[in-house]
Amino acid sequence: MSENTSRRNFVRSSGAAAAFLIVKPESVRGSQANSALSVGLIGCGGRGMYVSGLFVKNEFAKVTAVCDIYQDKLDGAVKSYSGAAQYTNHQELLASNVDAVLIATPAFLHPEHFEAAVRARKHIYMEKPAGVNAAGCRRVAAVAKNADPTKRITVDYQQRYGKDYRKAYEVVKSGELGPIKMIRAAWLGGGPPIKTGHAASEERIRNWFFYRELSGDILVEQDCHNIDVINWFTGSHPVRVSGYGSRQIRQYGDIFDNVAVTFQFADGLVFSYSANQFRTPGFQDVSETFICEKGAVNVSRQGYTIWRAGGQPERAVTKYDITMDAVNEFIEGARTGKIENAAFSAAESTLTAVMALEACVLGRPMTWEEISRA
Repeated sequence: MSENTSRRNFVRSSGAAAAFLIVKPESVRGSQANSALSVGLIGCGGRGMYVSGLFVKNEFAKVTAVCDIYQDKLDGAVKSYSGAAQYTNHQELLASNVDAVLIATPAFLHPEHFEAAVRARKHIYMEKPAGVNAAGCRRVAAVAKNADPTKRITVDYQQRYGKDYRKAYEVVKSGELGPIKMIRAAWLGGGPPIKTGHAASEERIRNWFFYRELSGDILVEQDCHNIDVINWFTGSHPVRVSGYGSRQIRQYGDIFDNVAVTFQFADGLVFSYSANQFRTPGFQDVSETFICEKGAVNVSRQGYTIWRAGGQPERAVTKYDITMDAVNEFIEGARTGKIENAAFSAAESTLTAVMALEACVLGRPMTWEEISRA
């Protein structure tokens, strides 16, 4: 099976059509194009509060409802968003009149909460990953095909929206550097802190990141970002992968703290990947590098460097969090009818990460065909 055929089969089985379209302004709910988007936050933990904070920096969005199963999280959200309606059940928030929802719950809940939001016909901004296993990825893709075509669906793979990332993408896709001949990427840096001070019965949910069943391990929960960039730039996904993971420092939970993985595309293109969460002082490498026939591009959330034959490197520095680009584009799109359905590409990239995790856990190569049937 060719690489393009493999990708078409995934898209076809998901029911995905065009991922981006413009709908008529009158099709946008109510008068959103002329007023602020009302947003409901589902999941008031650290990431949810951070990203919702970016939403309210935009004059055309306001957080009017918050939801969490823990009262201390709700209390914190209400302090930030005075007057917001409070819910402990996401279905009740979805039944309210909010225009959009920000889903920032633990990763294993994303498929369930995404499906509920689609059924409620809301604009959706969901944190990555799409799910923590193959079944979750397939569920998100299947649900997305039935989404209201007038509603915007964005998944927080924010590199796709960053201005400098888009510039680097344009250079690689233009062909001026020739075809991609090799790829390397890394996420070498720290991990999240362990949360304390809660009841023992709440342990697994409060610290969900550290449990593979709930987070998908570091490859799915964190490293999916790099993997998504590779899929985006290549316009495809790897068809096989091998790799290893271990715990060199981590004493808590059951997830890896370092991995080394090699992906291969159907045409033989190789993508080497490494990641850790050693929290090494003073050192970090979170980036993607594309080695092309006539040059190379390295890109990260800090900017990009482009090497061309016979010239000085071209550099750009990103001085802000590119999540803001993703949030602003979502708000503008939801208000004006510039609609995308990013659930399909998100499910594909997340499934690529799941394929890599399975290879590391099982200690043998894994193929796209296998993981698609899992």
